[in-house]
Amino acid sequence: MNDNCMLAFLNALKENNTKEWMSANKSWQKEANADFEKLLCRILSELSAAGCPMSGGHDVKDFIMRYTRDTRFSHDKSPYHASLRAHLSPAGRLPIPVGFYIHLEPGNSFLGGGLFASQFKDATSMIRNHIVSHGEQWEAILREPAFAEKFVLIGEKLKNVPREYDAALSVSEYLKHKSWAIEYPVSDEELDHAELFAQNAAAVFLLMKPFNDFLNQALEGFHMPERG
Repeated sequence: MNDNCMLAFLNALKENNTKEWMSANKSWQKEANADFEKLLCRILSELSAAGCPMSGGHDVKDFIMRYTRDTRFSHDKSPYHASLRAHLSPAGRLPIPVGFYIHLEPGNSFLGGGLFASQFKDATSMIRNHIVSHGEQWEAILREPAFAEKFVLIGEKLKNVPREYDAALSVSEYLKHKSWAIEYPVSDEELDHAELFAQNAAAVFLLMKPFNDFLNQALEGFHMPERG
């Protein structure tokens, strides 16, 4: 038996993606939000118990991304994301330092790790340089059997290795990346029981941790750009 209303609400939002519908269903939205917050608290608790605290003193709401979409440059003018999304990191929802990403969407839910944001050129350079100087460590992380069984490296890539790097390097393929990320798919059925899902999600995130740790070591000293 399903013990939360998250996917039911998101399915309805997908079919009725208007400001009028959202306004008329505020109580349902609040219920779905509350279920998501409880789920995140369970995952954070599981991670903390495993020696991987991620809260950084934040309230759980600080990890959650907004429903509202930026439609200025999109052909899709739907006002809302029909998904529940959060980034668990000591810096909250900010993409750096990298943390654990949760994306709940009917038929397209997944857990993620790494850097999804390719727009930060300084961060990209820092990671590339770290891969060059710590290539064996990087490849060992990606080839570790338990990691390789569950994850495949994804992320926006260039066609060629950037000119400032030697294309003959064993890690040259990874230098084409502008972002470095991994994802683990989640079925709708897995979300029916939030407590069990939280335990499984924490276990998946712990497998991602060496990957995230490597990227965060590369990003030491990086500062998010100030908004103008």
